[in-house]
Amino acid sequence: MALDHPLLERALTGGRVAHAYAFVGPPGSGRRHSARAFAQALLGSDRADHPDLHLITPTPPEDRPKGPTAIRIGEIRALERAASLRPALARWKVFILEDADRMTGEAPQAFLKTLEEPPAGTVIILILSRPGAVPATVLSRCQIVRFRLPAAGRAEVDLAAIHRIVQEVRGEGIAAVFRHAQAVDRDRMRAEALVDTVTAWYRERLLALAGVSAGEEAARDAARMGDAEILAGLAHCREARRALGVNVSPRLTLETVLLRLAAHGKTTPAGGRGVEIGP
Repeated sequence: MALDHPLLERALTGGRVAHAYAFVGPPGSGRRHSARAFAQALLGSDRADHPDLHLITPTPPEDRPKGPTAIRIGEIRALERAASLRPALARWKVFILEDADRMTGEAPQAFLKTLEEPPAGTVIILILSRPGAVPATVLSRCQIVRFRLPAAGRAEVDLAAIHRIVQEVRGEGIAAVFRHAQAVDRDRMRAEALVDTVTAWYRERLLALAGVSAGEEAARDAARMGDAEILAGLAHCREARRALGVNVSPRLTLETVLLRLAAHGKTTPAGGRGVEIGP
């Protein structure tokens, strides 16, 4: 299984493997594939049943097989016990927590103890959808590795999401803008994806204004907005992207972008079915 993330490749070749990683990204971005590939590289084996590879997944309660799945305190205690032992065959023991944002109850606090005093030869990988899905005390003890959707998939999902967001903003006003920006909160990767999608929306209108076929809706928007307004929107998006790159609040940055986009008349960005961006 190929390992195609430069940060992880550098960790292996440089011999600087961290004791804990947080693989953060949306489903379909390659988080699980990379976690398995990284584990195989550390263990020097592609055996799915390797004794030094431990996979922790959310499970239903023992007394309710159809109940909600979660990673509970029992699974974390079992991880602690296994981590305290020496590796059976390899140099490392690798623990992968799939959907680690489903840790419930006392599990995150118990897990924190293992991260604070990691046993020698232990590598722990948390697979998360967003950084805020686990307590900051847990995340701060992990090296964050970010994953993105492939470009084509990202554009499709984000355009549909923007369509839904703008509809709600026009229907509910500023409260909807704040609600969607709050859903992004401090998730810089999600905010960047949304800003990139709004940028693509403006570019489509600019192409329509130049006579390049971009659909009837884009043409109507372009005729109503004019080149000055479209170019101002593009400049605003560029500034928002730059701000995100220097650690300006993702939430505040996205609020300004959505407010500007929502002000552009009654037509909305095309994008098929609505997709909710929030958690």
